[in-house]
Amino acid sequence: MWSTFFVTDEEGRTVGPPAPGAVIGPAPGGAPQGPVGLTNLMSGRSTFGGNKRRRTASAGHTMSEAQEGKIKLAFFVAIVGVVLTVLGVGTEFWVELAPPKSFYNNQTCLTAHYGLWKGCTKTLWVADIDPERESCGPAELPGESNCTYFKFFTTGENAVMFQKTTQKNLNVAAAMLAMFSLFLMVMGAICITMSLSKEILFFLKPASVCFILSGILVLLCLVVFHQSVLALLASNHTVPLHHELSWSVSCIGCAGAVLIIGGILFVLLALPYSPWQRCLPQKDSSS
Repeated sequence: MWSTFFVTDEEGRTVGPPAPGAVIGPAPGGAPQGPVGLTNLMSGRSTFGGNKRRRTASAGHTMSEAQEGKIKLAFFVAIVGVVLTVLGVGTEFWVELAPPKSFYNNQTCLTAHYGLWKGCTKTLWVADIDPERESCGPAELPGESNCTYFKFFTTGENAVMFQKTTQKNLNVAAAMLAMFSLFLMVMGAICITMSLSKEILFFLKPASVCFILSGILVLLCLVVFHQSVLALLASNHTVPLHHELSWSVSCIGCAGAVLIIGGILFVLLALPYSPWQRCLPQKDSSS
């Protein structure tokens, strides 16, 4: 009995002795016959797939380990911006409003602080306030607090604090800008996750756009909110108020800057070349 062993190479082509009676090479009509024709057909399919994979790798659509590490580092920067945004949007320490601590001629004074979604009033003891401070506060001091959610998004009513009325249009606009920026952050995170899982650099471009736009919207939300505070103070001058932006605004401002930086890093990583490698040789040659 005869035993024939077939060995396939890297591209799937069969390498080995032909079967007894098999015709090596094409038939007179030009069409392959028998096992050799089937082998060539299978090897052709494998060859096309191998060429396709090689073209994909040579075209730069896949990423190396160094590129993957850089993308993860830039993604960490963007995640820091997302966390700061969530912390700022979810808290109500955007602005503090405080009348003079001697305005009520009592042992206690009233202060208020609010954010995008709810406002709080707090009763403080005058003895606990710094003697050099003229206004009531800060809101971090211990005292009796009462918080209520704004009715901008339900009944459309304005809120009244210290006989001053809010401008719901500005407050709603600031809240919508914050929510849309969070939506863009989620879309950018999905693009980066797909880029790392599929090892495709193309998803870095839409991710960079999402993070840069989200950072711009976060900063724009901050500007609109500050305008709403100024409108609140100008609505009534019966009660003198001292206002100051609180730590939630600091989180939002830092988040906007970090998100824009993260988006710029993704833009640089999506370039087909390294800008440092192009700039540094030109400086050396000119010097």
